[in-house]
Parts: sequence; C-alpha cells; structure tokens
Amino acid sequence: MRIIQVLPELDIGGVERHVIDLSNELAERGHDVLVISNGGQMQSQLSDKVLHWQLPVHKKNPFIALCCSGKISSRIKSEGWELIHAHSRVPAWIAWRTSFKAKIPWIYTAHACYSLNYGLIPLKHARHVICVSETVSHHIRDFLPHAHSVIHVALPEPKTKWDPQNRERNRFIFVGRLTKIKGLDIVIEALAKLKDEKWTLDVVGDGPERKDLESLTEKLGISDRVFFKGYSNQVDNCILDSSCLLFPSYTEGMPLALVRGVQIGIPVIASNIPSVAEIAGSKEGLIPAGDISEWTKAIFDFMVKGEPASTIQKTNISTFRIMIDLNESIYLNLLKG
Repeated sequence: MRIIQVLPELDIGGVERHVIDLSNELAERGHDVLVISNGGQMQSQLSDKVLHWQLPVHKKNPFIALCCSGKISSRIKSEGWELIHAHSRVPAWIAWRTSFKAKIPWIYTAHACYSLNYGLIPLKHARHVICVSETVSHHIRDFLPHAHSVIHVALPEPKTKWDPQNRERNRFIFVGRLTKIKGLDIVIEALAKLKDEKWTLDVVGDGPERKDLESLTEKLGISDRVFFKGYSNQVDNCILDSSCLLFPSYTEGMPLALVRGVQIGIPVIASNIPSVAEIAGSKEGLIPAGDISEWTKAIFDFMVKGEPASTIQKTNISTFRIMIDLNESIYLNLLKG
C-alpha cells in the first residue's frame, strides 16, 4: 500500500511518537509511507524507508490549508498514493479536502478529548475514525461516523526493564510536554511541602510552561532539587534510572508516558482521570488531579513504603504488534472496498 500520514509537526508529543512508530513499522512491513508535517525535533527518528515532506499543515489558516491540499492532491495523482491518514484537527480539514480532490479515502485518528466544536466537523466525513481510547471515543461520540473503532495506542517493547536495585531512593521523574494540562505544577507544589524529606525530581520534556515552572521551583526554594532536563530521545534510560514516575495530568487521550512507565515496570503515581482509570482497570489508588494535599500524601506514602497505592498491570496495555495489525487491516479493507 501507499499511505500518507499527516500531522501538524514532528516536535515533542504523543501524537508525534505514535505517527513515527506507526510509519516506521508500516515501512518495515513493505508499505510505502509518506509523512507530511511542518517538521521538528523528532523528524530524525523517522526511518530511512519513510519519506517526509515539509508543508505548513500546522497553520490554522484556511488559505494555507487550501494551498497544502492542492499540493498534496497533485502529488497523489502523480505518484499514486492510495490513502490519507490524518492526525489532529487541522490535518483533518486538509485530508477531507484532499480526499475529495484526489478521489482517495481518508481516515482519522483522534488522540485527545478535543473541544466539542466546529473543528471536529470533518470527522463525520472520514471513511473511518480511530479513537486511541474508550475515553476519547465516548467524549467525541456525536462527531463520529458510522465506521469507527477504538485502537489503543501502543509502544514497542522496551529493551530493558526497571530494576529496583541500585536506584537512588526517592528519585522521582516526570516525562511529558510542559503544558498546563500536564499538572507538573501540582507535583512541584506537593514536593515543596516535603522539603524535610530527601528527594529529587527529574523533568524530562519541554514546552511553553517551562520558564514558569522553573520560576515556581525557585519561588518555593526547591530549584536545587528539581532538574529540568529538556527534550531527550533517551527517555527509557531516564526512567530506568529513577525510582518512581509521577503522572499528574488533568486530561489525556491515551497517556503514552504512563504506558511507557508501565511497560518498563517502574512504580507510578498517577492522576484519577478517565483514560488512566481505563488503563488501570479501576480508580483505586489513583490521585485526584489538581489536589495538592492528596498528591503530597501520595508522594509521602511512597517515600515511606517504597510503593504506590495503585499498581497498573502491564496486562492492561495493548501490544505494539496488535496496534499495527489493526491499523493495517483498516487500510486494507478500505482499499479493497
């Protein structure tokens, strides 16, 4: 098959991670894959077998979107691309228009619990919509076409597993994009209430809130124990060197940082939000999002006991092979039809 994947950018994020892994594996299986994005830090992680075309498909500008659609349509007709798979809302508008012009099917993967507004209209016109969790599917149900499914986003198996031996005690880690919905400020506030305890926090990731979060650690007098590492392509190693993953998000479609932590086997303290409860199988032991006092208690309890209140089993996590198989099956069925 000849498949186009469209997403806004290839900077830091779960959508980017998913598209890279999906594209690389499809190429390994012998399919031709073209990724269209505005580029970014993670672009280098695309396989040499995957083509990349840089276009401003991240711009929320109707004229630019039309121009991108025209260029993509021309390339489809000249090179014989067969299907478009869009990720994120602006690419959905572009894919919808391109599909009409180039006469090929398009599908969409919904990665988050989006605002329920005009921006989701293209989804009803997709040939198929994939939701990354039951949480997302339920949230956007009024915008879904008849053909839709839930395929949990999965990650390739880690090469090594977490071992509690020789780990620095109470070395916490946060992994994710530094935005308000990730809740890192709550963790920082909670840790600041535990100044008398011995702990450190490594923050792996970058984003628009970084400066404000750094300022918060200085204001609270803990900047010497919170280390902002920035973006890293060695996240697994960072997790392996830690003693507990903190996951304080307010909302997630499918929390890939949490999924990775569970795969690697590190203890996790996580927010009680629908997508996390979906993975965990219950709400037991999960911490109310945004509740500083509860987060303080949960972190302190971990320091005392060495284990979190909630244990998320790997059996609740989908496998990478199943995820690729299901996506590939949808492509094949559409092209056969």
